[in-house]
Amino acid sequence: MARILVADDEAGLREFITDSLELDDHTVVAAKDGKEAAKLLDERGFDLVLTDLKMPGLDGMSLLRKVRAEQPEVEVIVMTAHGTVDNAVEAMKLGAFEYLQKPLSGPDELRLLVARAVERRGLRDRVDGVERASDPGLPSGPPLTYGDPAMRPVVEAIEKVARTAATVLLLGESGTGKEVAARAIHAQSPRATKPFMAINCAALSETLLESELFGHEKGAFTGATERKRGRIELADGGTFFLDEVGELKPELQAKLLRVLQERRFERVGGSRTLEVDVRWVAATNRDLRAMIDEGRFREDLYHRLAVFPIKLPPLRERRADILPLARTLLDRIARDLKRSVPRLSASAEKRITGASWRGNVRELANTLERAAILADGDVIDDSHIWLEGGSAKPTAVTVGGAEVRPLAELEKDAILHALEVVGGNRRRASELLGIGERTLYDRLKKYGVD
Repeated sequence: MARILVADDEAGLREFITDSLELDDHTVVAAKDGKEAAKLLDERGFDLVLTDLKMPGLDGMSLLRKVRAEQPEVEVIVMTAHGTVDNAVEAMKLGAFEYLQKPLSGPDELRLLVARAVERRGLRDRVDGVERASDPGLPSGPPLTYGDPAMRPVVEAIEKVARTAATVLLLGESGTGKEVAARAIHAQSPRATKPFMAINCAALSETLLESELFGHEKGAFTGATERKRGRIELADGGTFFLDEVGELKPELQAKLLRVLQERRFERVGGSRTLEVDVRWVAATNRDLRAMIDEGRFREDLYHRLAVFPIKLPPLRERRADILPLARTLLDRIARDLKRSVPRLSASAEKRITGASWRGNVRELANTLERAAILADGDVIDDSHIWLEGGSAKPTAVTVGGAEVRPLAELEKDAILHALEVVGGNRRRASELLGIGERTLYDRLKKYGVD
């Protein structure tokens, strides 16, 4: 996911944007004005900037000019409640990705626009047209390398199937690196110079997901002011990665099945049939066979997707990979924080190699980023590492003589406790917590909990 900087002098809007984008697992940093945003840009790396035009001190147009001059690879979305045609034209001429009018209509519009900006940023990371699937700086995560024998069959299977046009189904727990594997398949395939498109089937509402997949015609629904090509159409000749495919609703399962069978589809609201040549890779952490028995997943679609299944082992079953992965992740974390790469002490190495890592590589990455921030020097020791269920407690801050834990940690503990009380039933846990089931799902993904 992307690293996003939000600059706006309205505290309520900053909070709304942050909450909306964190649902998609983006890392969001908020700045109260242009000067603070400029300072953060100098200190940390970002993939995308969302900035208001009118701010005290340094305005959004000046911030846009700074980004274009110093970090041209970073995408910028400009927001304003004082929009004029002249401002829009000037922002686009300066290289803004999009111009967004306030008040925002809702989180879905914002998340969809950000997803498109992040996608274009990803395309800019190609070298000679080949996706750098092994580059740890990409949002997909660390490279698909291994030292543990448990990963040898996975890497060998990827190398073999990549050369074919077979549809691949990647299976494994959350955070095991399924998107990394999908990108590796694409990079080693004859389609490597063509587009790699990806979509998370759980991240968008059914309506938005259908539009993103298939595109839409002008007037197809409220807000469809122009024709839009879908991601399947844009992936023509390349690879399409369907992450969390088990979250697809029945109607979309039927439409997807037709594309896999006939390589044909229509845009939403359209009548013209389009043909597409796409290599499919899907991924899930669900038991699709059990979902078939429950009537929640189409058996014919399952057999279309599971032509070549590959199961990625959890991190606890490939312990020889933990330290090499940790060092690779620390390199990336150090670049993001613009500091020297911290070293793991012997006690820290022992602690992370002995952990259960229920959230797998995602949880390892989160733990190491937290430890790198807490470490005063260039050495991370076991006191900087907090593990779920371990003896070390999360670092707290002291306010008025009282110890206060970060809100995110309290939320995670509450969710885990609720799930334990109801025996892991997500619907009952969401009712107990007073939140929607999709919100619970988003939070579980955010915290690397399967």
